[in-house]
Amino acid sequence: MQTGYYGATGGMVTQFNRLDIISHNLANLNTNGYKRDDVVIGDFLRMVQGHQDTLPIPDETRAAAKFINRTMTRVPVIAESYTDHSIGSMEHTENDLDFALKSPNMFFAVQTPNGVAYTRNGSFSISDDGYLVTKEGFHVLSRDGVDNEGGILMNPTMQITADANGNLSFKDLSNEGMADNVAGGSLAIVTFDNPKFLKKIGSSLYIEERKIPNDTSSEGLAGVNLVYNSGIVAQGFLEKSNVNAVLEMSSMIETNRLVDMYSKVMKTHMDELNSEAINKLAVRA
Repeated sequence: MQTGYYGATGGMVTQFNRLDIISHNLANLNTNGYKRDDVVIGDFLRMVQGHQDTLPIPDETRAAAKFINRTMTRVPVIAESYTDHSIGSMEHTENDLDFALKSPNMFFAVQTPNGVAYTRNGSFSISDDGYLVTKEGFHVLSRDGVDNEGGILMNPTMQITADANGNLSFKDLSNEGMADNVAGGSLAIVTFDNPKFLKKIGSSLYIEERKIPNDTSSEGLAGVNLVYNSGIVAQGFLEKSNVNAVLEMSSMIETNRLVDMYSKVMKTHMDELNSEAINKLAVRA
């Protein structure tokens, strides 16, 4: 068995997967509120050592030796994938329906057909029936409406203002005598105990992903918490993607070079080493 060939094959597959993630990051360079993904590359042996207690067979036995293929222990693999939740740059839009969150691990709650989801993309609009919605048409939830799917009813004929805690108010500028602020609800802003358990579902939306399927305990959940006095809402601003184009392009070049290197190793094993082994064995025979 050619251990080098299998090692190069595994390394190439790992770099292909990494390339997919880098390409996805670059594709969302201009997506509001997008958070870049990245991976941690380790090796099979390290992963086995980290989960030795959960192996289905005892360690230090012949069965274990067969279970852990020694030719594959140093093959590079993606040990973990994660999302970088650092804040992106802020863009001043002067649009009263644009909102940005100035702290990490803070999200707007929205109602989707599949339940409550969370987003940092605060580019909102008003639907035909007068509710504050995302660009996809999902209702932005109010602080009091998280549990009962309550949206925020807007008044497009009035000026909309929001304070740093997400409390909305309306003012009728057409009548100076009635130009008092009228309370209009509050944006539902949440934070998470374990944001690593958030799963992307597209359109800059996240849901809680349970670590253990069908587990009814709280372990493995992101742990959502409603925030009241956050002080981090900026009206008229949008948070841009936190993708660094230079960093991603450098990573893409590095990944392509590694793929090319692994390809040359595989070709050497197949075309040169195999040929040499066959010729020497044939001579000896």
